[in-house]
Amino acid sequence: MKAHILYVEDDESLSFVTRDNLELQGYEITHCTDGKKALATIHEQDFDLCILDVMLPEVDGFTVAREIRQYDKEIPILFLTAKSLKEDRLHGLRLGADDYITKPFSIEELILKVEVFLRRSKINPTSSPGRFRLGQFELDHENLSLFHDTKSLQLTQKEADLLKLFAENPNQVLKRSDILKQVWGDDDYFLGRSLDVFISRLRKYLRADDTLKVENIHGVGFRLKAEL
Repeated sequence: MKAHILYVEDDESLSFVTRDNLELQGYEITHCTDGKKALATIHEQDFDLCILDVMLPEVDGFTVAREIRQYDKEIPILFLTAKSLKEDRLHGLRLGADDYITKPFSIEELILKVEVFLRRSKINPTSSPGRFRLGQFELDHENLSLFHDTKSLQLTQKEADLLKLFAENPNQVLKRSDILKQVWGDDDYFLGRSLDVFISRLRKYLRADDTLKVENIHGVGFRLKAEL
C-alpha cells in the first residue's frame, strides 16, 4: 500500500525538491502551499502522515495541526521549524505533534523520520500488536488506546510507543538515549526535550492510579514504577 502524505510548505524551491524526493521513495504526496488550503484538504482526503511547516500564509501550521488532532488522534504529524525557534517545537509537541525537524534539513534525514513514523503506523506496521496491563490501566497499542475503568483515551503514535516501552520494562531504569533511539530513531539534544514533553503527558494520563509513577532517574533516564 502506498502511503499518502500531506505536505504543507509555501517555499516553492524547497517544496519542489522535497516532494520530488518523497515521490521517488514511493509515497503519494498532496502538497498545499498555505494553511487555508491544508484545512480544506484534510477534510476531503485521507492521509497516513502530515508534514507541516510552522510559518504558513493564511493559517499557520499550529492551527492546522490543532484541527487535525480534533478528528484524528492517530495520524503522525511532523513539524518543520526554524532552527532558532525552540519554543515553536515545544508548542507543537503540546498540540499533539509527534516530532519536528529543523530547517535547513537534509532530505535523507526527513526520509528517515518519515520511514520511522510509517513503520509505527497503520500503513506499515512492524511493531507487534498487543495489549498491556499497567496497574488499573490497559494499553491497546495497536489501536492507540488507553483504558481506565469505563473511560478510554486516544493516544498519539509516539505516546503509545513510549508507554508500550515502559509497559514492557516495568520497574526497570531506561536510559534516555535508549528511549530516544527506540521511539524517535535518534538521540540528539532537542529530541531529548521532546521526550520530556511526552513524559509529562504520560504522568498526567496515569495519575488516576497512584500505584503508577514515571520516575526521573537523574542523569540516566526514567523508570515506570509499578506494582506487579
